[in-house]
Amino acid sequence: MITKQIPYGISDYERVIKESYYYVDKTMYIEKIEQSPSFLFLIRPRRFGKSLLLSMLSAYYDINYADRFEELFGNQYIFNQPTKDRGKYLILSFNFSLIDADPKLVKASFEGHCKERCDDFVSNYEYLFPPNFKVEYQSRLSTDLRLQYLARLASEHNLAIYILIDEYDKFTSTILASHGKKLYNDMTHGAGFYRSFFSVLKGMTTGNAAAVQRMFITGVSPLTMDDLTSGFNIGSNVTLKPQFNDIIGFSEQELRTMLGYFKAQEKIPHTVEEIIDTIRPWYNNYCFAEECIGNNMYNSDMVLYYLDAYFDKGEIVLQEMIDHNIKTDYNQLNRLVKLDAALGKNFSVIQELAETGQTITAIKRAFSAEELANTSNFKSLLFYFGLLSIAGTFRGKSVLRVPNLVVRDQLFHYLIEGYKDRFNKSIDIDEIEEAMEDMAYQGGWKPAFELFGKRLGDASVVREFIEGEAHVKGFMLAHMSQTNHYIIYPEYEMAKGYADFYFQPNIYLHPDMLYSYIVEIKYLKRDAKDIDIANMRSEASEQLRRYAADPKVAASLGSTQLRLVGVIMKGWEVIDSFELPPFKE
Repeated sequence: MITKQIPYGISDYERVIKESYYYVDKTMYIEKIEQSPSFLFLIRPRRFGKSLLLSMLSAYYDINYADRFEELFGNQYIFNQPTKDRGKYLILSFNFSLIDADPKLVKASFEGHCKERCDDFVSNYEYLFPPNFKVEYQSRLSTDLRLQYLARLASEHNLAIYILIDEYDKFTSTILASHGKKLYNDMTHGAGFYRSFFSVLKGMTTGNAAAVQRMFITGVSPLTMDDLTSGFNIGSNVTLKPQFNDIIGFSEQELRTMLGYFKAQEKIPHTVEEIIDTIRPWYNNYCFAEECIGNNMYNSDMVLYYLDAYFDKGEIVLQEMIDHNIKTDYNQLNRLVKLDAALGKNFSVIQELAETGQTITAIKRAFSAEELANTSNFKSLLFYFGLLSIAGTFRGKSVLRVPNLVVRDQLFHYLIEGYKDRFNKSIDIDEIEEAMEDMAYQGGWKPAFELFGKRLGDASVVREFIEGEAHVKGFMLAHMSQTNHYIIYPEYEMAKGYADFYFQPNIYLHPDMLYSYIVEIKYLKRDAKDIDIANMRSEASEQLRRYAADPKVAASLGSTQLRLVGVIMKGWEVIDSFELPPFKE
């Protein structure tokens, strides 16, 4: 039997099945979709499997695929549990990630895509309509008129339409981030063409024997939908519903099953546990419903990317942990997640996340572009983008946590970009690289912390803003994380406490590195009086010794020597630093 392939980058369900790619079965969610309201709206981060989900739904519901049910679904859950609506619909699908977001081209690009999809619809189902109906269809020149005509014709012939819209907000978010609110509002408010489109869709769902009986829309944020609400107020948002937490992405059991298959096919020289232990901190910990806390999902695209590289090289490769395409997506998001020029309160949110890894807020189900400056809305946007995940609850609000190392890497990127913009100068990565390399190979930790203290001091334009323990630590962490010698964990849980920084050696990339570190920082405000350095040293030393005794630290050191370092700061200045003797169990 031919070993299945890794479907990285493939979102065509029919191709996945016909060309023998491995498919993680999500067909059990078809039942849940049919038990839900007819018009659904699902938000998930980019590159999480939304397009493949819609493609699977299309293959299942398309009347033209009804006689291919066993071919396409014979090995899936739904084959033995078919629903009443299988093979019942005419499918009209749109993919708005294809729209050109150039302000001069966007309207024509949108119109062109919609006409193309309508033309494909006509070609696919021509045999179900009266002869020569295409003449009348083609006489309607605009998308709105063609949609209305097709809906009326389908209704007259008792034909049901299922509309699928992928990445509904891709081009609108780009317009908002790159060209501002006016152009965005011109599309989504008043007589805007995008608002008009959704008004037409709403009209196709109303009235006796309405043609459009079901609709499924995906996107990455509620921004645009909120701005379109009065034009389209029939959709049910299932984003935070517990029954849909696992609808895309991979659960750990799904991942284990997939890895077990490839292990049995002798594609994996390592154990399944070794692979999972490698990728868990990078790709796991997405949760989209408070009722599902602990039932975390892996980003499926990231997992498939890594496995594709792993199979190619036959070994664990941490160089391949972050997909360049994901970096590109985050760069696009970066324009929307603006770090305002004054380093204001939303920048403080990014700093808080970089330092503590979490924040607390009530997740807003809807908010407009005009309301994005509100801190709670901003935090909610980060959640929808996948930069935060639900990790718990506190006083009726959600505890949102940075899910993994890929996302944390991006948060540090946001911080660095914010500092660069505010300082109006570039960051000398070579200088940072040299300092971190010296820490890793020569044990020169003191020059590194002096360097970052100096960087803080040089940043006189934002000294007042950076004042404060979390901000100082966030500044240092963002800079130190620009190199790959260490995986640096802030507030790392150890021995019933939290170490300020654990410099876990990246031994896969630097197998010959010599030193790892636990660092405890004691912080004083600039105007602090009666400083008792001896007492602070004593307190930090006790914490460092306790943290170093944690078994999980020893398990992650490789062959490096663990060094225990204390740093005392007053404002942005390093006023004292010390190292404890080598820790011995």
